[in-house]
Amino acid sequence: MGASDERDDWRGATLSQVRKWVMEADPDAVEEKKWVKPTNPEGVPVWSHNGIICTGEIYKDHVKLTFARGASLKDPLHLFNSSLEGNRHRAIDVHEGEKMDEKAFKALVREAVAMNEAASRRK
Repeated sequence: MGASDERDDWRGATLSQVRKWVMEADPDAVEEKKWVKPTNPEGVPVWSHNGIICTGEIYKDHVKLTFARGASLKDPLHLFNSSLEGNRHRAIDVHEGEKMDEKAFKALVREAVAMNEAASRRK
């Protein structure tokens, strides 16, 4: 999946950067488009490795990066700023002009992969 299937603005650029960081943090991650429907014809990018790592959704004024096991991940730099009330998911909402900490984001990806791998071994 490449930039051609994304919005040609800051939101598409943000998703492209996230894609690059996910793949750098875990070269074995797989990206798929899921949940394609008339109201969302592009679908949602989903990065997985032994389970979902995170998803990237484009909204009008932000990009939402939802980590499937986010509530269990260590987030010392407090990247998670959305969906904080649940006991499973956590999300990062990125608005125009905001920058994410690359090192902290990649650490979340690696931790999510490790958690997925541990869960798959218990099955």
